[in-house]
This record gives sequence, C-alpha cells and structure tokens, in this order.
Amino acid sequence: MAILYLAGAVLCVVLYFAFLKRFTYWKSRGVPQYSLLVNFRELLLGLISHRGTTETIQTIYNAFPGSRYCGDYQCSTPILVIRDLELIKKVAVVDFDHFTDHVNMSVAQDSEPIWKNNLLALKGDKWKDMRATLSPSFTSSKMKAMFNLISNYSKAFVEYCEEHPDQAHSMEMKDVFTRFTNDIIATCAFGINCDSMRNPQNEFYLMGKDITNFTGFWVNFRMIFTFLFPRLAKRLQITFFSKRATHFFATLIRENIASREQNGIIRPDMIHLLLEARKGKAREDSRFTVTEGVADRQEEKRKKEQLTDLDITAQALIFFLAGFDTVSSLMCFMAHELAVNADIQERLQLEVDDIMRQCEGNITYEALSKMEYMDMVVSETMRKWPSPVFSNRACTKSYTIEPEKEGEKAVKLNVNDPILIPIFAIHRDENNYENPTRFDPERFNRENKASVLPYQFIPFGVGPRSCIGNRFALMETKLAFFYLLSKFNLVVTEKTDVPLQLDKHAFHLNAKNGFWLGLKARTP
Repeated sequence: MAILYLAGAVLCVVLYFAFLKRFTYWKSRGVPQYSLLVNFRELLLGLISHRGTTETIQTIYNAFPGSRYCGDYQCSTPILVIRDLELIKKVAVVDFDHFTDHVNMSVAQDSEPIWKNNLLALKGDKWKDMRATLSPSFTSSKMKAMFNLISNYSKAFVEYCEEHPDQAHSMEMKDVFTRFTNDIIATCAFGINCDSMRNPQNEFYLMGKDITNFTGFWVNFRMIFTFLFPRLAKRLQITFFSKRATHFFATLIRENIASREQNGIIRPDMIHLLLEARKGKAREDSRFTVTEGVADRQEEKRKKEQLTDLDITAQALIFFLAGFDTVSSLMCFMAHELAVNADIQERLQLEVDDIMRQCEGNITYEALSKMEYMDMVVSETMRKWPSPVFSNRACTKSYTIEPEKEGEKAVKLNVNDPILIPIFAIHRDENNYENPTRFDPERFNRENKASVLPYQFIPFGVGPRSCIGNRFALMETKLAFFYLLSKFNLVVTEKTDVPLQLDKHAFHLNAKNGFWLGLKARTP
C-alpha cells in the first residue's frame, strides 16, 4: 500500500511539472491570470460547449477590468493579452521594431508554401519589402482608378436583384455578398471577369468557397494536424488548404502572367503591379519605406531577389481570402443592422438619394468619399462587429513592459513570446463605448468622432501591420450599399434572427443560422 501511495505521489509531481505548472507561468511573474482551477474550468467549458474564440477572449478581457494586461494560454502556450490602449500603442506602434511579426504558425513554414509567402505570414525584411511592393496598389489614386470597375459590378449586382424578385423576397446574404466580393476580387486581383450571381457554379467561385471553407471534420483535422505536426504533415502531404483549390489558383496566376508577358497586356491591377516590381520598377507612391532602419547593403541584397510566380500567387490569394470572407461579413452585419433599424436605413437612403440626384445617377469617387452618414454607418458596423476579433504579434526582440500601476511588476517578453490585442472586446467595452451592444452610428458623427480615443477603434488592426486593403474594403462596401439602397429596402423575414445569434463554431464572427433578409423594391 505504501508503494502505491508513493507511486501516486510521484505521478502527481510528474503531472504537475509536465503539464500543470505551465498554467502558472503568468502568476509566477506577477501577471493577473485565472487561477489554475478556473483555467481548467474555462478549457473544459470551451471543449464541452464549443464556446467560440470571440466569447472566450471577451471573457478573459472582462475578468481583469483594472489591469493593463492579463495572462492567458493558447493550449499550453502563454500569451499576454494587452488591455490598455496606451500600451497597445506602445507595443504596436512606438516600439514596433520589437513586435514586427505576427505569431508564427508552424504550418506556414513547412507544409504550405503558398501561405508562407503571403504578406500576412512574411516576417522581418521580407515583410517590409513585400509591404512596400504592395502599398502602391492601395493608395487613393489606385482606388480612384478601380472605382468605375467596382461601381459597374455593383450596378450589375443590383440589376440582377431587380430582375429576380422571387429570389430577392428572401435571401441568405452571406451567399449573396460572397458572390459579389468574389467577382470584385476576381477582376481586381486575378484579372478575370466573373458573374457569380448569373453563373453560380463558375469554377472561380467554387474554388473560392473550397479554399475558404474552415468547417467540417476533415477540414478541422487538416488544420489542427498541420498546425501541431508541420513536418509530419509535409511528409504525409497533408496541407492546410485544399490541394485542388491551391492548384487552381496557382495555375490561374501562372497562365495569366505568361499571357500578359507574351502579349504585352497591361491591366491596372495587383498582378500588373507585382510584375512591374519584378522588373525593378520604382515604387513611386509607396507610403512604407523598406529602407527604414535597414542598412543600405541589406537593401541592395534584397533588390537582387526577384519576385517569383509563387510570391505573386501568394499575395493574390491572401487578398482573395481577406476580401471573400472578411468584406462579405462586414456587408452581412451592416445589412442586418439596417434591416432591424429601419430609422437608420431610412436616413441613409435620404443621403443616397441626395447624392444620386447630385451625380445624376452616376456616383463619383469624390461624392462617395463625402457621404458622412454612410461612413458613420459603416464605422459603427465595424465597431460592433469587427471582422478580425483580435490581432496578434510575436516578440522579435526582448522587451520589458515597465510597471506603471501599483502592484505591477516588470514583465519581460522573450523572442517569439506572443501578445494578443482583443479588438472585439475593446470595441464592446462599456468604458470605451456607452451601451456597446446598441447599434448607434451617431458615435461617429463629426462631434463624437473627435472624442473617440486613439486605439479605441481598431477594425483594421494597429500600426504598420494593420490591414493594407482597408481603403479597398471600405470603397467596395459603400458602393454596394449605395446602389442597393437606392433601389431596395432591406427587411427582416420569417427566417431572420432578431437578435442575431453568433455561430460559436466559427473562428471569426458569423451568424449561427445565416443572414436571412429580404429586398423590398422601393416605390418611386
């Protein structure tokens, strides 16, 4: 019996040091975190109830209201959650050189080369170089050049809805808006024309759905396996993305590049800009300087490195992933809020009608930019329903967060230590926004907008690694709703969830039962 007790004691000690001690990492450093018991309770609740990422992060954020930061764990890896707005500014902007990279996903390095080469996953100087290469694609002048193209697609989208009133009576808006954003990205990033409303089974759209599908047993298994066992996944040829879809997009880009180079085709889109960069053309209007803080000899070395077809494919693909899902989600939440807040929709339609009269039916880039209430509605949608619920950074140079409040200790972060910026939780904090669950565009009127603190509203992330395509996303969204609201009222149907229920199985914000709304033709 004594031997059994001893064996049990040894087992407990081994279990503690092998596993449980990991969950005391932050507590031992004076950082507020859940107790060991609560950590396991939260983990079990998450596994049993399938509580979503958004709810989990918000629960942790709300648990420590007086703290500038708090500790959490991704599986058993310690991660520091930054709560304080000034501290967010410090780590993501002021001291950006200590946090230049996103948290490393092992999958990116070994089992998915098309992911490894995209702007989101690139690190250090390679990221700076690619950011500088891509930045000219998203300046105001480039947005203005693409304005008519997107405007025409928006008109065609609304015309289809007019021609099919039987479908418009009740529509699942996620399906509708992903088809719209699919066609916009197809032409702006891949240089091809689609019409996914009239041709719902076109290959480009089907492959887009395939590569952005993150649900189902096999898909989840593939994602988890490539993340936990990247080298084995590479050996077994298990990939993060669908092989069929990645082959389709890679072939499409390769053939597109060959056609342009052989036939001298020039088209003002992302592929053209990347091909110009490959030839060594100057980046005349880039807002990000690759040589900032980098020695000249390092820059000369990088200049010799040409962009490959894989590099170009990776950038076009990440642009597709962001636009296909993120922008369509923004549109879905905005449509839902307008449908359930008829007074807000009516006021926005008054502005739309006024601009329509001023422009004689053909809106201009300048006129769209001056639509104040449209901007207020879009901003409030991104405040209440931010597409990225969080952002992360990896420590790239040792960094110490010095104590400022009573009871704080210096927190040292080592290379590769992750931090998390809880965007959704910040946007829903009642200390930042009064009655944060209420949809109120007046938060962003001229007077109130000036009182919104820096880093209190961060729908596109923070600092140099914020979303490069924010102008494109906003223009695309505003144009879609400008034409849609000029012809239709968005109305709730028997399938509409009021209030909206979030899908806890989704990694990002999504409706549990879909975004069902109706389009009711406006009377002249």
